[in-house]
Amino acid sequence: MGFDRDSKDSDLSGKFMIDTAKLQELQDVYAQVANLFIFCVDENGKRMTEMSGNPEEISRVVSLLDEMQLRAAINRVLFNSVEEQVIEDTEYPNMKIATIGVRIGGTPAFAWFICGVAPDEGRENDVTNFECTIPLYKFNASVDLVREVSKRIYGESYLAANAVADAKRAKSSTEEMQKALQRSEAMTGIVSQLASDESFEVISNTVLDYTGRYSDISHAYVLRPNRDGNGIEIIGSYVSPGESPLDPVIDITSQSFFAQIGDQTKIISYRTHIEEKTRDWLDSIGISAAIAIPISINGKTAMYAFYLDNKLGREWGLDEVKFFGDATKVIQSSATNRIQRNSITSSYKSLETILDNVGSVIYVRDVNSSNIVYVNRMCKNTFEQELSSGAIVGLFEESSRYNTASSYREVNYKEKNRWYDVTSTNMTWVDGRKVVLYAIIDVTEKKQYQRKIEQQANNDFLTGLYNRMCCERDLLRIVDEAKECGGKGAVIYLDLDDFKHINDGLGHQYGDVLLKAISNSLTRINGVENTCYRMGGDEFVILVPHTSYGRFEEIIENIRTVFNKPWFLKGADYYCTSSIGIVTFPDEGETVQDLIRKADIAMYSAKKSGKNKLAHYTDSSDVEAYKRLDMEKSMRAATATDYEQFEVYYQPIVDIKKPGNPCTGAEALIRWNSTELGFISPGDFIPLAEYLGLINPIGLHVLKKACEAVKYWNENGHPYYKVNVNLSVVQLMQNDIVENIGKTINEIGVNPRNLTLEVTESLAINDMNRMKKILGAIKQLGIRIALDDFGTGYSSLNHIREIPLDVIKVDQTFVTDLATDQYAQSFVRMIGELAEALGVRVCVEGIETVEQFKALENMNVRMVQGFYFDKPMPREEFEKKYLNQTTGG
Repeated sequence: MGFDRDSKDSDLSGKFMIDTAKLQELQDVYAQVANLFIFCVDENGKRMTEMSGNPEEISRVVSLLDEMQLRAAINRVLFNSVEEQVIEDTEYPNMKIATIGVRIGGTPAFAWFICGVAPDEGRENDVTNFECTIPLYKFNASVDLVREVSKRIYGESYLAANAVADAKRAKSSTEEMQKALQRSEAMTGIVSQLASDESFEVISNTVLDYTGRYSDISHAYVLRPNRDGNGIEIIGSYVSPGESPLDPVIDITSQSFFAQIGDQTKIISYRTHIEEKTRDWLDSIGISAAIAIPISINGKTAMYAFYLDNKLGREWGLDEVKFFGDATKVIQSSATNRIQRNSITSSYKSLETILDNVGSVIYVRDVNSSNIVYVNRMCKNTFEQELSSGAIVGLFEESSRYNTASSYREVNYKEKNRWYDVTSTNMTWVDGRKVVLYAIIDVTEKKQYQRKIEQQANNDFLTGLYNRMCCERDLLRIVDEAKECGGKGAVIYLDLDDFKHINDGLGHQYGDVLLKAISNSLTRINGVENTCYRMGGDEFVILVPHTSYGRFEEIIENIRTVFNKPWFLKGADYYCTSSIGIVTFPDEGETVQDLIRKADIAMYSAKKSGKNKLAHYTDSSDVEAYKRLDMEKSMRAATATDYEQFEVYYQPIVDIKKPGNPCTGAEALIRWNSTELGFISPGDFIPLAEYLGLINPIGLHVLKKACEAVKYWNENGHPYYKVNVNLSVVQLMQNDIVENIGKTINEIGVNPRNLTLEVTESLAINDMNRMKKILGAIKQLGIRIALDDFGTGYSSLNHIREIPLDVIKVDQTFVTDLATDQYAQSFVRMIGELAEALGVRVCVEGIETVEQFKALENMNVRMVQGFYFDKPMPREEFEKKYLNQTTGG
């Protein structure tokens, strides 16, 4: 077909790279599972992947497709902002095509082409004898699934990639500015040697030292051929700390090597193609890259400057070559100055050439007369007006913060809104006068970057409000001010009611829009314009300083007004109220931590009383906080003894492919029946157990009880019963998790094949390499692995193949509307087909109605659990009900 293949990864605005290899792999898996023919094109319509599908039938599909129809369909989704999916008939009744446009950040990124062939029904023009077929009613659902999965995978990856790219650019900008500053400092030191009264050898060594340290090279030499043509003379040298001098082997350069260089600069990088004997010589002395620059005296080459490096793979940059050239000119000027000491004009021209090319503003001022005796080209171009008016001296000397120790100062030129670093060096000028050389570097971008970093440290990135750290700092100051003047202030703690529903229902992008709108409205309330803070998530704090406390009631009323109006989101009005907690200072507290804690407690009381409420802190507010402390105390007591308060309930898992839907085992679920507090919901105590670090012993207790139960079942007529046990994030992160599991199954003597450990999808893909290692080790014990809550995370189909799975458990969120929602049905059906291809089983949890159960018919689903079959129950009740049931393997 007429689509040229472009094998390179697609790059969107230099920020987000689409990995075509992974795209091809995803495409291959889905084409195989869904019996489709698929390929992908980039934003320009060029092929990114090869067509996937039945290899024996791909060429036949290509020959049957109308290329003009195919191109038109792809162009509709790539170059039309309205259409993102097209499904069309072809000239063959049982063949359909579809195209899906994928946009990332609002820009067309790539497009899928999908072709499906239905079974031959004997109609005229039907395509016949195809093995890879798909019913036409399944074709539309498969296309929809590709569109939704592409949006999830690549839309969120783009946001993450944007953040990474911005961070890299910021880091690169800082490194470049730092490099420029180091270069300027090195060149200032090199140039100062022009006025030195030291010998030429000392000057050469000093220049090479500056050059070597700045450029991070291993060796540098100034060499002069002997007059008799045999050997060389070392004039100056630099050897990086830790390196050995090359003097013992340098004689082999000989006169013939200098003849090869001639009068031209010779640059040899790691990849440069050179004569074999030259490369052999460099290899013999351990040098991978070299630059040789002739030094001319009176028009003739008299010496050579060598800059060498022994780092493997060294390549010279243009800036490095230019820097070496400038440094060599200083050496050449010093040599010429020794020979032509009476020729000041000649020396001045050489100096002027060097200073005009150092990359920074330079001017020189006479110490005695205060007159400016020299300005370089960049100085003339940048500060022409300041030079003509004489203002440059006052700008960079008198009005600056001067540090005599380092001769360094920082200047803010407010009229131009620029920042400069100024370095001054006392030296002797070419004519013998005492002068001060000023080197000036524009560091405005560095300052702007520093300001941005400071803003990020104090401000919330999304809303622009001040963050928690800034809130705590400001509250300390505001409380002290109130105490000093005998005034009063308040801390107002806000938590949005049911924000999660909006965030999950409309999407995170609309949740972000709502947070920004609320933040903007809060900062427009008189009296607290500059004291609004986002504490994180959907929580805000407003500080009322003593200067605004006189209109406290007005401020509260304005806050409530903000939340009484609807917010226009996604084309409709939505209400989002807030629960408000208030504490005053200094009467109800003086420390930052105490005030924020009490305001938080008051807010929680308001939320418990029905949301959209306001509550002031009282001493009784601490009661709720103490309830949590009671739960913590009771939990520690329960875990300090025998864990018997933590009961294990069992929910049956049934096999719907067998007559009568027999039980095949159960999932072990923990319940806490506290002797002091009664039954406590897992949603209340499990997060607390994780926070207190008690989830590991509690989880081990559940594992032991579950193993004891399943062993009993296996030995009493049900050798194939299995038990599922959940592993939490905290447990899996323990280094000894595999050892503890192995020790448990050995102590109990349970058949490991009848034990299944469940991990959540989001946990499994969060650290894929570590999870593969841990789960692989657990699998080696003979234990089965189940991926729990599948469909709620962001894993790709490729991730499923990477994890050593035995069971995929479809999350109950896909089951709620299973009886009526086509997407949910397509998703469960697709997972069933994928599981069959991967050789794993599917378990659907949360089945509560007969309609949901009936919807699973004709799907590749075998294992089911939910209230429709039975609720979780104690072990005794489970065994009484299910231990006499006949079951198979």
